[in-house]
Amino acid sequence: MKLNIKKEILKRNLLLTIKYDGTNYHGWQIQKNALTVQEMFQKALYRVIGNYPDIKGCSRTDAGVHALGQVANFKIDSDFPIEKMAIAINSQLKKSIRIKKTEEVSQEFHSRYNCHSKTYQYVIDNSEQGSAIYRGLSYHVSQELDVEKMQKAVTYFVGEHDFSSFKSSGTSSKSSVRIIYDANVEKDGEKVKISLTGNGFLYNMVRIISGTLVEVGLNNIEPEDIPKKKKKKNRQMAGKTLPPQGLF
Repeated sequence: MKLNIKKEILKRNLLLTIKYDGTNYHGWQIQKNALTVQEMFQKALYRVIGNYPDIKGCSRTDAGVHALGQVANFKIDSDFPIEKMAIAINSQLKKSIRIKKTEEVSQEFHSRYNCHSKTYQYVIDNSEQGSAIYRGLSYHVSQELDVEKMQKAVTYFVGEHDFSSFKSSGTSSKSSVRIIYDANVEKDGEKVKISLTGNGFLYNMVRIISGTLVEVGLNNIEPEDIPKKKKKKNRQMAGKTLPPQGLF
């Protein structure tokens, strides 16, 4: 006798590693009157699995900011093959957004709360004339930057500090204390790349730190001035907030 046994479909928690060119998007988080990356994922997933899952991103990004390896997770009641998920979703997305990897994780996993560290990179085009091709993916500084001074200055950000001088108004976080695990500045051809890894970042913190390091590179301030600027806990002490297109 053949038994008709219905296979039970369990709720699965899927983790996506994604990259995107944020030029035409108002950041990650869904907004009522602006196009965002999260909204694009919601629509693509609906076309693939037939519903709108609650997508949890590891962090928000500002309008115009890019991603090379942002992660997000969502739960579904579907046995859709995991090895075909990235192909299926990418087929429903604009070319400016791509899934790099899809994997199944435990039910308890949450992209934001299980995130131990984040790395941001700010890219500066330090060529004389600027780039016609990569102008939307970097910030142009035509004057030659003193990278060695910038490398020395960035070390003062490593460790646990109060970053009140390096946050924009509108920050919702109660505390301005953050831990930077690693920080470096490297020259890559005509590009200068500033990288910061930490347990979390305040609103515009990386763009303000990068603006301050540019001032160091232009010899407007000395590397040894950084500790004094941190100690003041005053936004006016730091450099300008660099535009979003250079941030990944």
